[in-house]
Amino acid sequence: MRVLLTGSSGWLGRHIAPLLEAAGHEAIGLDPAPGAHTDIVGSVADRVLVMQIFADRGVEAVIHSGALHKPDIVRYPTQAFVDVNVTGTLNLLEASVAHNVQRFVFTSTTSLMISAAVRAGASERAVWLDENFAPLEPRNIYGITKLAAEQICRLYHHNHALRCIILRTGRFFPEEDDTDLPLSGENNKANEFLNRRLTVEDAAAAHLAALDRAPTLGFDLFLLAAPSPFAPADVVPLKVNAATVVARYFPDAPTLYAARGWQLPGVIDRVYDARRAERVLGFRCRTDFAAVLAAMRDGAPLPFAHDATYQSPLVAGDK
Repeated sequence: MRVLLTGSSGWLGRHIAPLLEAAGHEAIGLDPAPGAHTDIVGSVADRVLVMQIFADRGVEAVIHSGALHKPDIVRYPTQAFVDVNVTGTLNLLEASVAHNVQRFVFTSTTSLMISAAVRAGASERAVWLDENFAPLEPRNIYGITKLAAEQICRLYHHNHALRCIILRTGRFFPEEDDTDLPLSGENNKANEFLNRRLTVEDAAAAHLAALDRAPTLGFDLFLLAAPSPFAPADVVPLKVNAATVVARYFPDAPTLYAARGWQLPGVIDRVYDARRAERVLGFRCRTDFAAVLAAMRDGAPLPFAHDATYQSPLVAGDK
């Protein structure tokens, strides 16, 4: 298939493109920044350009991974988020319907599930997050626009029978967290594989699985994160002493962490439950916390990316 891949120069897009090509598809990369996998430099917010691409390139499917993200809030006005994340998604959906495209995969985010109350972590128990979690009260313009884009995807499936799969991905960025954390970047990322992170390789593979299953599923939404070892019965002890809970599931974790000078999490305030993606989409992340510990145990490289100096191509190009 000829697959339009938005965000092709970004961290996720540059991992999706080779998978598309390995699967025998033709990836047509669209991104506002140049890149190795970008054929067309431009924005999804440009409706004329989007329509022209569909007409000229014979697009048969769309993976829409391009967006302005949470770190962009300090760099771009609110209107830019609406233009790119909402209007850009609408442009792609309209072009898909106009050109009889039958498969549309949309990269969303678990961030839109985190309200101010969830982020504050004031509850006495960890919040268990799956596809049924409600109410959705995004705390910033990034989450608001991604939720709006999800709803437009749902509308276009309802009105036009467009096969559309939404993937709410957990964290997979390589850079440092943009909040002030006491732990090192690698330590923090390793901890997050317990409850909220996945590798970019797994995120990319999930998009290929969604592309394959879209005709069968029609419309669906999946939360994506590494398989968590925890159960709903753990939500109270995770808020009291998470390190003890982790040690119960992984008895050698404290020793492995101590050898690196790392710390297990003292508190875990949320758990992303990705089991429905395994049951319905047939996709399970390959890398989990057990894999992280196995690498530490074997003296192998850690199975996730960490780059404290990473900048998106768009930001790097502005300098």
